[in-house]
Amino acid sequence: MSFSIAGKTAVVTGAANGVGRAIARHFVEAGANVMMADMDEKALAEATGKVDDESGAVRGYAGDLREKLNVANLLSATIDAFDRVDILVNAARQVLTSDPMDPDDDALVDSLNQNLIPSLRLSQVFARRMISQAVEDGREDAPVGSIINLSSIAARRAQTDLMAFSVSSAACDQMTRSLAVALAPERIRVNAIAFGSVMSESLKGILKEHPDFRDEIVKSTPLARIAGAAELGEVAQFLASDGSGFMTGQVLTIDGGRTLVDPVHVSAH
Repeated sequence: MSFSIAGKTAVVTGAANGVGRAIARHFVEAGANVMMADMDEKALAEATGKVDDESGAVRGYAGDLREKLNVANLLSATIDAFDRVDILVNAARQVLTSDPMDPDDDALVDSLNQNLIPSLRLSQVFARRMISQAVEDGREDAPVGSIINLSSIAARRAQTDLMAFSVSSAACDQMTRSLAVALAPERIRVNAIAFGSVMSESLKGILKEHPDFRDEIVKSTPLARIAGAAELGEVAQFLASDGSGFMTGQVLTIDGGRTLVDPVHVSAH
């Protein structure tokens, strides 16, 4: 079974920086057409320029995907550029600290609005397009599409100041399972990647301010290192490809073994 995604069209949100950008780059290198989406227009323009291999396989869409209109416009822009969509990667996410005992702390609401609701709306809208494409193609047994959500090992760990992010991650995991069941009859697979510490731009900023934090992460990870963002691109390609054609509703943990030893006191980010 091949892990190829060459010739397929993928939409990657949160693609201006970090993990989303790494996944977009990996997909382009694997031969896919990629629509990179992010609300940071300046960073997105820079990212698409660096990811583009001059093949015309990369486009960018700048917009706040918390707004329904931008969700619809992203789909339209993708179809205008590439005529179809086969893969959706919901990589836009934000880690918000919170005080679980402060009734005026809105971090949980903000985290759900940022990390969960847009992914649900995008999945609903893009799944409908994938289904209509399958009808047009007339291929009754072929795979129709793949949706990949980015989650976190925080979904299974209780760290007080990350309650909001943990809850939104746990909700993402359950959304993945529910959508997987709902879309299985349409031959659309839905999976998630739950990761621990990844050397993203945000983590680089944290480590710059707190150098000792690197040693703490490494000591708490059996594989004794921090993952590179590109490694998630390889996992995402597997989930997007026909090589994972009988896999749906799964949350793959990519954390170097962190959750096996369960160092709850060490932040995943």
